[in-house]
Amino acid sequence: MPTQTSQALETFENPNPERDYTVRIRIPEFTCLCPKTGQPDFATLYLEYVPDEKCVELKSLKLYIWSYRDQGTFHEEVTNQILNHLVAAVGPRFMRLTARFSVRGGLYTTVVAEHRAPDWVAPAPARLS
Repeated sequence: MPTQTSQALETFENPNPERDYTVRIRIPEFTCLCPKTGQPDFATLYLEYVPDEKCVELKSLKLYIWSYRDQGTFHEEVTNQILNHLVAAVGPRFMRLTARFSVRGGLYTTVVAEHRAPDWVAPAPARLS
């Protein structure tokens, strides 16, 4: 039986909530439909986040991303919608979603959307000599 797509994002408890650390996930097979032509749009999504109390479960993320395959949506809309859904599910300290769409009509589109918790301040980078 094939796996069904889902808009449900599952989470699990952050194993190290006392520490800021970054989770990076590359999603190379994102597909949605152009709302004007109905043709498929392809992108690689780059998700980066600093978890607070929860982390996103990867299989649910995969099924969630697959759910966009038959949806007609603009690049800007879908990038922000995915970020909004992830922020609502995970409640991260920081989250950035970068969507790099493949060429269409000689144009490449990259959309970057970010969320920062109001009380979160990024730590200064460590400098090693």
